[in-house]
Amino acid sequence: MSPGLRKFLVTMTVVAVAIVVLATVLRGKPPAKTAPEAPVTPATSSDAPATSSGAPNGGADGGASGETTPPAQPSTPAATPAAAPATDGAAASAATPPTATSFVARAPIADRTVSAARPATAIGSLDPNANAMRITFAPNAAGIAEIVFSNLWKNASARVAAARHLADPSRPAPPDDERYVLAQTISVLEGTRTFDVPVLGTHSIEVNGTLVSLFGSVWSETAPGSFTTEIVDASGTAVARVDRVFSLGRGYDIQLSQTVTNLSAAPLRVRWTQYGPGELAHEPTAYVDARRMQFGYLLPPDRDPTQDTVLSAGQLFERSAILKLLAANPPDLWPDAAARDGRYRMSWFASKNRYFCVAVHAPWTEAAPVLTMENTVEHVRIRGNGREGENLAVLSEMHSAVREIAPSGKASFDMGVFAGPLDRQMLATTDPFAALGMDQAVVYMLSSCCTACTFSWLANFMAWFLTLLHNYVVFDWGLAIIVLVILVRLALHPLMKRSQIQMQRFGRQMAELKPELDALQKRYAGDSQKIQSEQMRLYREKGINPVGCISGILPTFLQMPIWIALYAVLFYAWDLRQAPAFFGVFQLFNGWTFLGDLSLSDNFFVFSQPINLWLFSLTSINLLPLLMGFVFFLQQKYMSPPTPNMTPEQEQQQKIMKVMMVLMFPIMLYKAPSGLTLYILTSTCIGIWESRMVKKHIDQYGIAGPAKGDGTKKQDRLGKMYESMLDRARQKQAEKNKRTFKERD
Repeated sequence: MSPGLRKFLVTMTVVAVAIVVLATVLRGKPPAKTAPEAPVTPATSSDAPATSSGAPNGGADGGASGETTPPAQPSTPAATPAAAPATDGAAASAATPPTATSFVARAPIADRTVSAARPATAIGSLDPNANAMRITFAPNAAGIAEIVFSNLWKNASARVAAARHLADPSRPAPPDDERYVLAQTISVLEGTRTFDVPVLGTHSIEVNGTLVSLFGSVWSETAPGSFTTEIVDASGTAVARVDRVFSLGRGYDIQLSQTVTNLSAAPLRVRWTQYGPGELAHEPTAYVDARRMQFGYLLPPDRDPTQDTVLSAGQLFERSAILKLLAANPPDLWPDAAARDGRYRMSWFASKNRYFCVAVHAPWTEAAPVLTMENTVEHVRIRGNGREGENLAVLSEMHSAVREIAPSGKASFDMGVFAGPLDRQMLATTDPFAALGMDQAVVYMLSSCCTACTFSWLANFMAWFLTLLHNYVVFDWGLAIIVLVILVRLALHPLMKRSQIQMQRFGRQMAELKPELDALQKRYAGDSQKIQSEQMRLYREKGINPVGCISGILPTFLQMPIWIALYAVLFYAWDLRQAPAFFGVFQLFNGWTFLGDLSLSDNFFVFSQPINLWLFSLTSINLLPLLMGFVFFLQQKYMSPPTPNMTPEQEQQQKIMKVMMVLMFPIMLYKAPSGLTLYILTSTCIGIWESRMVKKHIDQYGIAGPAKGDGTKKQDRLGKMYESMLDRARQKQAEKNKRTFKERD
């Protein structure tokens, strides 16, 4: 076996093993449970009402009963006593349970207390003509229990039915449980207790060094989306009031006003802690985990004097990195080392999945265009929910710096909230998101080990170009992909033609040379080095590149970056979510699912029950990957003619290699977005047609290489490089043999 062929076989074997390992990793194995030095201890569910060292968390005037210890900070063991507010901006340490001399929180309006028995009133609605979403609130922590979109759906069928219902109210609307639910409370397991942490729920407030829990039935509802609580001392006298107001803005924007008012006659030092955007749900249709957390930030004034440009480079965290960070103490997500060294100031913090995002951002308004959250958030820390496997989730906590409030004064911890789709066009053109640079939250990049293989600049260009084709040329995403294929093939045609001519030339030259090679095998039987040397001399005289077959594979590898970039675009692009191909013509046949969503597999035939396989669950028969394997076989037949002068072992190895190439891509892409398989299938079909044209051209004009003046033929650069490598290998082997003989002597 030639060294070149041996290296190629080894490479293909490594690739095949890597595919199996990658698929296993992408299934998602939860990390080992971290040590319990980072617990939170919010109010428990009603079946496990823990107390605070025997003292209820309520004032003498009748605070809410059944409360628990304050939520402990995730960076410090719960046994650490309460400390005075740090002056260096570090997050508050965990406090011991409140005693009779401690501050506690209580609901100031007893009949409006938010609890499990009396949930808060929702804001928004499910009428798409009125609101983009409906927000319901949790019975604890004055946080969000659920965000449900009014006109965004779980699947393409529900989307189509909803559009028909809006156009004609007499047609049935899809059921409400088909609406997309963006965010929900996260269930936390701590020891034997369970409790739910709402989205953006309150955690605690530190008042003059005392940590006061704001988690539990300590809130009163004053209006839909408006909540208030009081901080009282041991005598029951209110020393501060805390107000939270959620209000819907335009589209997917939510305004969150948070105010602490000093009701005492002395200054108060306070630190605000609340839960941030938690981990969003992993979409079951995506076998790549696309959950990430990301920050936007401002550079310091000495590096950006205008202070009007929000950046995000270097502040994107994959879920795998976040899970590893859970073992750190403290598990700080912001600021990391780069943010500290660069003196970045946070502008927004987002938790994302494949298509959606919940982000807190600076309280920007046209009248007051604030771009930084430094008055509200100084640290962001994370922790797990104490569960394993698919139930494992990550929570975030946002800690402010210590702020001093004068008597009768107020401190604001306001922020904006984005809860919606990762639509780059909307985020780039609609304020406040455009002003905050939140379009950077749309990242066309595959996760885990594929991150380095995704060329972001190429993916961004392809997303822009596909949108251009769709919006102004063909008005259909499937046709836009096909047009993109044609343009890419036209750009690569000169190289493709040259490579295929080299392949055809190599096959015919080796056929002509076969008698002479057979003669060399007989003449120097048993002397492999002499045979190899004479073969190279013969190749050189005839102008033959002994590794010419590699040239035929080159165009495929040149298209690999395009395939990977397109995979990322089709996987993450919001515009392609639930977008049908070819104007939805297949859906006219009784709602056939075939190519009804280019962001999913083609779903030629959907099983009623998934079939569990080793690496994944088979939910449907996908036609395009199977067709792709067939056309790959035809392509190899035209572009890879049999090589003469091969031993039976080499012929068998070549057959195995071809089978691997034919099977590898369909298996890898079986559950890939149908838009990507449509691209590759179309490209391969065009490649077969192109190969036939090249073959006809060769038959008509011949493929003889240019001759020298002495009648010999030139050998191309690749052949010369191969020969040079063999010469160096022989020299090294000869030197090694000499050293071995000397050592023996």
